[in-house]
Amino acid sequence: MAQQAYVTETADGDSEPERPGTRFRRVAVRVTGGWRGDPGIWRRGLVVAVLAVLLAGVMVGHAYIPNSVGNLGSLTETFLPWIGLFVPVLLLLALVRRSAVALIAVLVPAIVWLNLFGGLLTDKAGTGGDLTVATHNVNADNADPSGTARDVAASGADVVALEELTASAVPTYEAAMASTYKYHSVQGTVGLWSKYPLGDVRPVDIKLGWIRAMRATVSAPGGQLAVYVAHLPSVRVKLEAGFTARQRDTSADALGEAISHEKVSRVVLLGDLNGTMNDRALNAVTAQMRSTQGAAGSGFGFSWPASFPMARIDQIMVKGVEPMTSWTLPQTGSDHLPIAARVRMDESTG
Repeated sequence: MAQQAYVTETADGDSEPERPGTRFRRVAVRVTGGWRGDPGIWRRGLVVAVLAVLLAGVMVGHAYIPNSVGNLGSLTETFLPWIGLFVPVLLLLALVRRSAVALIAVLVPAIVWLNLFGGLLTDKAGTGGDLTVATHNVNADNADPSGTARDVAASGADVVALEELTASAVPTYEAAMASTYKYHSVQGTVGLWSKYPLGDVRPVDIKLGWIRAMRATVSAPGGQLAVYVAHLPSVRVKLEAGFTARQRDTSADALGEAISHEKVSRVVLLGDLNGTMNDRALNAVTAQMRSTQGAAGSGFGFSWPASFPMARIDQIMVKGVEPMTSWTLPQTGSDHLPIAARVRMDESTG
């Protein structure tokens, strides 16, 4: 069946095919109709313009938002990418108000957001690499630990870290992963499973009074790799106290201190850090390590909550190895998504 062509009326009453772009121009004329010659377009919408500038200021100056009141700075940084959703809302208000000033002002937060996060919209994933690592907060209340373990093992990862392990569920995870991973160690509520031998396994003190972090050396084909597994304390949002994260912040400092004293040059950190790479509270860690998602991922890689991921609080960070690709894995019985990365170990750095 031949496709029907759109036609327009000519001056003498005849019809001719509508040229490409004509429909778009008609819509644009309807939206901006009456703007030409209207001096009010430079006087209306000042409130929208001010809001746009303030929005840009929050994104540019998020590091200066104080944490003294409810840890507002860290809360803002945790969900910083989502602030960009206000940009189309302000754009719509500018159009409704028919304000040229507001339209120009809305460009400012749009440019700032793209400068901060535009790179995450591109696919930076590469090929190659010689080691795949994965991490998953399996959730202490997971109703199907054996299924979760099988799902993670099926990812093909060479090294897997699990967090929020309960004493009663550990045997289930051990049994479900035994056929894939010959070596493993559980320290407190975190564990590491590996296809390659583990050595120098020990807990890491992150100032909690119980074990929620560990360290081990993996003897991978490409050389020795120090692997840290950590589950930093949870943060809470309370009406009376705001974003409470003091324990998390103290533990992050202790973890960063431990990693800074690592003797092995190749290091990978796997775990649920209950904070994003933008969160200043993780500076002790993020200042010395790279995010595999930021370096070689596609998209934001949000991992929590699994039903509607809004933040990447589960992290894979590296130093001394090259991230090649990074991704999220399918949902399991946990409230977190598992994440994985493939890295290249350069023999000259070992």
